[in-house]
Amino acid sequence: MRTLTRLFILIFFAAILFLGWLYYHVHKDIQLPVTPYEFTVESGSSLRNITQQLANAEILSNTWSFILLSRFMGNESLLKAGDYTLTENLSPIELLEYLIKGDVKQNEIKFIEGWTFSQLRNVLNEHPAIRHDTINLSDQEILRLIGANETAAEGLFFPDTYYFLRNSSDVEILQRAYLAMQRNLQVVWITRNEPSPLNNTYEALILASIIEKETGLDRDRAEIAGVFINRLRIGMRMQTDPTVIYGMGDTFDGNLRKKDLSTDHSHNTYTRLGLPPTPIALPGLASIQAALNPAETKAIYFVAKGNGKSQFSTNLADHNRAVAKYQKRQKQ
Repeated sequence: MRTLTRLFILIFFAAILFLGWLYYHVHKDIQLPVTPYEFTVESGSSLRNITQQLANAEILSNTWSFILLSRFMGNESLLKAGDYTLTENLSPIELLEYLIKGDVKQNEIKFIEGWTFSQLRNVLNEHPAIRHDTINLSDQEILRLIGANETAAEGLFFPDTYYFLRNSSDVEILQRAYLAMQRNLQVVWITRNEPSPLNNTYEALILASIIEKETGLDRDRAEIAGVFINRLRIGMRMQTDPTVIYGMGDTFDGNLRKKDLSTDHSHNTYTRLGLPPTPIALPGLASIQAALNPAETKAIYFVAKGNGKSQFSTNLADHNRAVAKYQKRQKQ
């Protein structure tokens, strides 16, 4: 009996000492190597793996006490992966709460209005925080992966800033951008001006991409859209240089010549009636809105003034005079 009492007392004091030791270690501030200190918790990591990552990053000096603390608090499955930035010293228990909260650093990528899909893919492939699952895939294979029904990828991805966790797949980012474009097209389509020569949202996307490339000043956007809508209504060729340049691909050297305008190809709107078969760039929301809600105008011509603005004309004679005037000014 006396032996059992002594054993009980020994266990009791050992437990007190252990709890005191544990309390000290889980509340003692971690001394960060540098401030701010960045580290990554990999996706799919177990508690033991996460703890080892923290130890390798010189954040934790005692791994098993952190594991014990996490399991004791029932938080083993709540730790979130991601990129973290610590701006001040904190204790292991505060670090545990930080990882449960998941206050991670968001990576970002920007898709810009007017980009081609080729430009978008180049930026996507060069981003160091993205997992490049599509790098060796064709455009058509990418479209199948993201669930798109279209056969050409050009113009299908909404230009915006997209935030993601490190090591996210480029497939996921592309799918988000594709769905964002579909949502914006549908919303604007519902509120469009009628009647319109545009038969569906894809035709609206094509026109919006042309407007995006033709607009130098935002306030001219709706009137430029009105010019193109007028041309479609009267069966006039679109006659827009950006479509010709797009169709020329890598052969375009920065100088558009008369022979280029007369050389027929699928995107030459000087030689073919109607819209080109695909968009030519990523249109922003403003260009989509302009395509479906154009300004009411009698103009069927416009020319760039060279300062971002456009000169609009209702007849060819006025247009030719404007072209001569502003081309001469640009040469000077």
